[in-house]
Amino acid sequence: MTLLLTLDDGAIRQKLVDAVERAREAAVEDAGEENVGAHAGVEYEDAVSVTHLFEARLPGYRGWCWSVTVATADVDAPVTVSEVVLRPGRDALVAPAWVPWERRVRPGDLGVGDLFPPERDDVRLVPAYLDSDDPVVTQTSHELGLGRLHVMSRYGREQAAARWHRGEFGPRSDMARSAPATCGTCGFYLELGGSLRAAFGVCGNEFAPADGHVVHAEYGCGAHSEVEVEVTPSVPVAELVYDDSLLDMEPATGEQPAES
Repeated sequence: MTLLLTLDDGAIRQKLVDAVERAREAAVEDAGEENVGAHAGVEYEDAVSVTHLFEARLPGYRGWCWSVTVATADVDAPVTVSEVVLRPGRDALVAPAWVPWERRVRPGDLGVGDLFPPERDDVRLVPAYLDSDDPVVTQTSHELGLGRLHVMSRYGREQAAARWHRGEFGPRSDMARSAPATCGTCGFYLELGGSLRAAFGVCGNEFAPADGHVVHAEYGCGAHSEVEVEVTPSVPVAELVYDDSLLDMEPATGEQPAES
């Protein structure tokens, strides 16, 4: 019984694959004969349906194709058309995925006078009174309204740490890889406060490329406070002396001045 079902499935599929002209007729009826090109392939949907692809000759739709899905109930049943749609092919030029306006702003886009408020439920922020480990301080500050209204959440801090770690002043940058030592051992390294102090600080060396920027403790540059350069003593050079007694004297050529 299993062998018979397998043979029937194969026969049905072959019947659908051979229904190229039936699929073309449906595409021409829907789009017009001048807009339907050559047969471009077959896609198998399931045991009783396949999709035939035809090149689209519509202006402005290069790489697109007409997709015609045909189906049949069994080997002896007629082939019917399920749908005809125009869809992009592998090399088609399509519009990029829609990005909401509020998510289109990128680092560096904000200019002077621009305003960019956070979302109402921004996961990077939590109410400030939730960030204290001391319940007495939390209660007091909440009742009196002291301190900041919001602080960064744990998620926000981890997100910032990951971004800084991957950035220009992280441990994997080219500058860090060629540095003689890391920022964590530098005298110009100013640690951050809070939970990020173990891994991040601010560079305070005006001659360093990261001056005033947040740097990872494993970042480094050539302006490290403990860098020492081996100075090679210069070789003394004798003063250049001319010996006039060895100079060859030659009379001047040309006209002699007239005698007075």
